[in-house]
Amino acid sequence: MVSKQSKESLEGLESSIQSLTSLQREVTQQGRTEEAFSGEYDDFFEDGLYVDVVSGEPLFTSFDKFDAGCGWPSFTRPISSDSTRKSDDYSNPRHFKIEVRSAQADSHLGHVFTDGPKELGGLRYCINSAALRFIPVDRLEAEGYAEYRHLFEEKRDASQSDAGDQSREQENRIDEGSRHEVQS
Repeated sequence: MVSKQSKESLEGLESSIQSLTSLQREVTQQGRTEEAFSGEYDDFFEDGLYVDVVSGEPLFTSFDKFDAGCGWPSFTRPISSDSTRKSDDYSNPRHFKIEVRSAQADSHLGHVFTDGPKELGGLRYCINSAALRFIPVDRLEAEGYAEYRHLFEEKRDASQSDAGDQSREQENRIDEGSRHEVQS
C-alpha cells in the first residue's frame, strides 16, 4: 500500500515531468545524452546550486564545477553522497560507463568517469545541462534553498584567506566523507 505522503510525492514528480521540455524529458526519463557543447551550463561558471530539474533536489555546487573540455558540465563530486545513485551502464557494449541518477526522482543525470582532477579525488561527473536547474547564490532564499547559503559563505571566506588555508579547507572537506569511490 502506498502512503498518502508517497502518493502526493509521486503525483508531484509526475506533474514536474509533464512540465519539462521535450529534451529535458528525453534526458531525465529516457536516459538520452544531449549533444556535446549544446547545453546551457557547459560554459557557465556563476556561483550557485545545481538542482534536479524534476524534483528540485540539490545535486552539485558551482565550486565543484570545472571545465573538462568535454562539452558537458563537469563536477568533481555531488553535494552529498545521498543526492545521487550510480549504476553500471552497458548501453554501449564497446564502452562501459557508470550512470549517475538523482536519488529522489531517479532522473538520469549523466555519467561519472575517473579522469577528473587527481587533487580533488579524480572523479568527473559529466552531467547533462537538460537534467539541471541552476539557482544563483542571490536567489537561494527566494527559491527555498536558504540552508545551502552557508556553503557559499564558507567559500567566500576561504577566498579571503591565504592559499595555504584554502588548500587545507578543501582537503578537510574532501576527507570528511564526501570523496566517493565509483561503485559498480
